[in-house]
Amino acid sequence: MKKINYLLKITFSFVLLVAISFSAEAQLKKGASVEGITEYSLDNGLKVLLFPDNSAQTITVNITYMVGSRHEGYGEKGMAHLLEHMVFKGTPNHPNIPEELSSHGARPNGTTWYDRTNYFETFNATDENLDWALDLEADRMVNSYIAKKDLESEFSVVRNEFESGENSPTGVLMEKVISAAYLWHNYGKSTIGNRSDIERVPIENLQAFYKKYYRPDNAILMVTGKFETEKTLALIVKKFGGIKNPDTPLRDIPTVEPAQDGEKRVSLSRVGDLQIVSALYHVPAGSHEDAAALAIAEAILTDEPSGRLYKALVDGKKSSGIWSFTPFTKEPSFLYINVDVPSDKSLAEAETTLLSTLDGLSKNPVTEAEVNRAKANILKQVDQIFRNSSYLGTYMSEFIGAGDWRLSFIFRDRIEAMTPDKVNAAIQRYLINTNRTVGNFVPSKQPIRVDIEHTEGVDALVSNYKGKEALNAGEAFDVSYDNIQKALQSGMLTKSNIEYGFIKKDNRGKTVNLNFTMRNGTVEQLMNKGLVARYTARMLNKGTKTKSRQDIEDKLSALKSSVFFNGSTGRTFAYVNSTEENLMETLALMTDMLKNPVFDATELEKLKTQDLAGLEESKNEPQSVVSRQIGILNNNFPKGHPSYAMTLEEEIAAINAVTVDAIKAYYKDFYGISNSASLVAIGNMDEQAVKGYFEKEYGSFKNTKPYTEISNPYKPSKPANEQIITPDKKNAFTLGILGFEASQYDDDYAALQVAGEIFGGGFLNSRIAGRLRQQDGVSYGAGGNVGVDGDPKDKNSSMYIYAIYNPENAAKVQQGFREEIARFIADGITEEELTNVVNGWVQEQNVSRAKDNELAGTIGNNLYYDRDMNFQKDVEAKVKALTVADVNRVIKKYFKAYENWTVVNGGDFENLEIKNETKKVD
Repeated sequence: MKKINYLLKITFSFVLLVAISFSAEAQLKKGASVEGITEYSLDNGLKVLLFPDNSAQTITVNITYMVGSRHEGYGEKGMAHLLEHMVFKGTPNHPNIPEELSSHGARPNGTTWYDRTNYFETFNATDENLDWALDLEADRMVNSYIAKKDLESEFSVVRNEFESGENSPTGVLMEKVISAAYLWHNYGKSTIGNRSDIERVPIENLQAFYKKYYRPDNAILMVTGKFETEKTLALIVKKFGGIKNPDTPLRDIPTVEPAQDGEKRVSLSRVGDLQIVSALYHVPAGSHEDAAALAIAEAILTDEPSGRLYKALVDGKKSSGIWSFTPFTKEPSFLYINVDVPSDKSLAEAETTLLSTLDGLSKNPVTEAEVNRAKANILKQVDQIFRNSSYLGTYMSEFIGAGDWRLSFIFRDRIEAMTPDKVNAAIQRYLINTNRTVGNFVPSKQPIRVDIEHTEGVDALVSNYKGKEALNAGEAFDVSYDNIQKALQSGMLTKSNIEYGFIKKDNRGKTVNLNFTMRNGTVEQLMNKGLVARYTARMLNKGTKTKSRQDIEDKLSALKSSVFFNGSTGRTFAYVNSTEENLMETLALMTDMLKNPVFDATELEKLKTQDLAGLEESKNEPQSVVSRQIGILNNNFPKGHPSYAMTLEEEIAAINAVTVDAIKAYYKDFYGISNSASLVAIGNMDEQAVKGYFEKEYGSFKNTKPYTEISNPYKPSKPANEQIITPDKKNAFTLGILGFEASQYDDDYAALQVAGEIFGGGFLNSRIAGRLRQQDGVSYGAGGNVGVDGDPKDKNSSMYIYAIYNPENAAKVQQGFREEIARFIADGITEEELTNVVNGWVQEQNVSRAKDNELAGTIGNNLYYDRDMNFQKDVEAKVKALTVADVNRVIKKYFKAYENWTVVNGGDFENLEIKNETKKVD
C-alpha cells in the first residue's frame, strides 16, 4: 500500500498559503499515558503522541490523517491515495521534498488505507533533523502544492501503480471477492481506486478534498525514538500551534452495510497458471471484543504448520500454500483466506476441503491447546513490535485509524485474556456460509443472517485504560564509528574455532540480535549439488530428534524469540532475535535444530510443492522472467557450478531432484565448523555465558572440509537489449545491468557510492526517477544503483537500472534510459547534487549503525574480510571530502553508453517495438 511520489519545482495557481503563526497562547494539554506513550493535545485539536526511546539513536516522525478510501465519494475512488502522492510535490518552504528527505538520510514513506493516510520519516537523532521533519509535516499539512500541472504528470504514475496490481491474479481475485462481499460500504472498494476516477479527477475536487481533511483536528502526530520530551513539545507547539482549522467542521457519518443473506461466489478468468480459491467472511471492527477472538481463530485455521486449514490443504497435498488477512478497521471488517492450488491439483477438491473444514468448526470446536498456541504466537509478534520504537511509530497508525491508539494495547490484552468459549462463540456467529463470499449464490428456505453492529463508545472504552508496566527504555548508545569499535569485543573462540564480535548494550526490552555463520568446502567439492544446500538449511526448523516442527514453533512463541536459517552452497546462516532472559534457552533450541535435524520427507515435499507453485505463478511475471534472463545472459559458469544461472526448466528439475537422502548426505559432508565460522551478537547479554556456550556446544561440532571462497571474477557484461512477451500483463518491466571492475578497497569506491545515489538512488530524486517518473510520467517505480564488490580479488561489481511501466510506454522508457545515461556521462553532477547526497549518505549510515540487525551484518562482514569499523570510518571521510571533479571522473571511468548494457524487457509488447523515439544522444 505504499504510495509515494517525487517533486518537481513548479508554479501554481490554487494553494492559498496558510501563515503559521507561532502564538504563545497555543497550549498543550497532557492526556493519557500508557506503557511509555503519552498523549498531548493542542488547542487546535492536533493530538500528539510521544514515545521516548534513548536506545534507538534514531527518531521517527509519523503523522496520521483520519482520511482514507472509506471517505471517498462518487467519482472520487482513489482520491485519498492520489492526494498522498501530491503531498510529496512540495510546499513553498519545502519545494523539493524528495531531495530534502535524501539529504537528511531519512527512511521515509507514505501509505493510504481504508480509514487513514500517514506520512513518516525515520532519521538520525539530531536536533536539526527533528526540527526539519516537524517543520516539513506542519508545512505540508496546509501549504502543499496541489496543482494541475503536477496532477497531469502524476495521474499516469498512479495509473502505472494501479496497473502493476492488475498483473497479479491473486490481488485481482482478492479485490473482486471483497467488492462482491460489500453492497454499499467503501471497504469493498480498492484503496488505489479505479482507472477512470484516477484519470479524470478534476484538480478542484482534489484541492477541496485536501482542504477538507488535512487539518490539525483530523491528525495525530507521533514522535518515537531518541529525543528530549520538553524540547520536542516546544517544537511541536511552534510548528503546529498556529495552524487554524477550516470553518466547516468534519462529520464522519458511517455507511451501515446490510447483513449478507446468502453465500456469494465470484469467478475470475485471465491468463495465469496457479489456481486460487478464497473465502471471505464479514467480521466486526477492530475495537469490537470479537476481533481478538477472530484473530485467534484465524491463527488456529491458517498458521503454519499447526493450522487446521494448513493441515487439511497443504499437509493433505491439495494446496501449495495458504494465507489470510484481516484489516484492523474502524467499521465492520472482513476475514479473507487465500489458498494456492497448483495446476496439477484439483481446484474443486481444494475448495471442498476449504469449505468443509470451515463449516466443520461447528461440530469440531477449537481446543484450549489451540487457543493457547495461537495466543502465544500473536503475543510474541506484538511484543517484538513494542520493543522496536521506529516501527511502533508507524504501527500505531492502524489503531489510530480504527479509533484510538490505545486500541493496540486493549487488543493485546483481549488476546491475552481470550478463552476457548469466546473464540468458539465468535466462530459460531461469523464463520457461517450465509456470511461468506466464495462464488455462486445459494438459495435457502430459511436464511440465517448476521447483523454486525458498529462499535459504540470507543472513547469510554479507552478513557481510563492504564496498560501494563512499560518496557525499560534502554541506554543512549553512541553509534559513532569510534564508540562502536571501542564497545566491540572481538576475538577467536579457541576450542570451537569461531571468530566472534560482541557489543553489549542496554536495549529497549532487553533485546539481543545474534548472527551465526558456518562456511565449509571448495568449489570442486560443491559442484553439482543443485539446490540441496538451500533446502538443507530450510529444513532445519522442521523438526529435530526430540521436537516436532510444532514443538519448535510453540517453544519460540513461549520464549518470544525468533530463529531463522538460510543456506547456500557451502554456507549456513542462523539469525536469532531474543531477549536477555530467554537468549540462552533460544540458543539451545537453535543448536538442537542445527545438530539434530530429522529431515522429514513430508516436510520436504511441502517445501518443494510450495516452491514449484511459486515458479508456476511467476513464469509469466515480467519481473521474474526479466531477472532470470539477465542472469542467464551474463552467466560465466558451467552447468553444475554453484554460481551457475539456471533456466526455469533447470530450476524446476533441480527442485524435483532434491531428496531426503541428498539432504542428509550434504548435511554430513558440509555441516560443522572447520576454518571459517563467525558469531556476532549485539544487545543485552552475558558475553561470557555466550562464549562458554558456543565453546561447549560447538567445540566438537567439527567439519573436515576447510572453506575456500568460490571465485567469481569480473567479466564484462554482454551487450544486449532483449524482449520477452508476457501475455495479458498490464505492466512491463525493464532491467539493465553493466558490470565493471572495482572493489570496496579501491580509491574510487567513495565516489562510486555517491555517483550511484545521484544516478538512481535516493528518495525519488535521482536522475532516472526524475526523468521517467517526474518528467515523463511513465513509471511508478524507476531507479538504479551501483553495487561495489567487497572482495578485493574478484572486483566483480555492477550497476543497474530498472523501470516498471505500461507496455505502451516501452519506447519512452528506452529513450529515457539512453538519454539520461548519456547526459550523466557527458555533463556529470552538480555541486548541489553532491552536497545533498553526501549529507544524506552520511546520515543514512548513521541510521544503519543504529539498527542492531544492520550493524550485526556490518560487523560480520568486517570479521570475514579481516577489517574493523575504521574501514567504514575511512570510507565516510573520503565521501565527505569528495569534489564534483572526483565524482565526474569516476562516472566517465565506469559508466558506459546504454548500448553496452545488458538490458531485458518483459511485458505484453504485442505490436510494439522496443526502440528509441528519436535519435540517440551521444
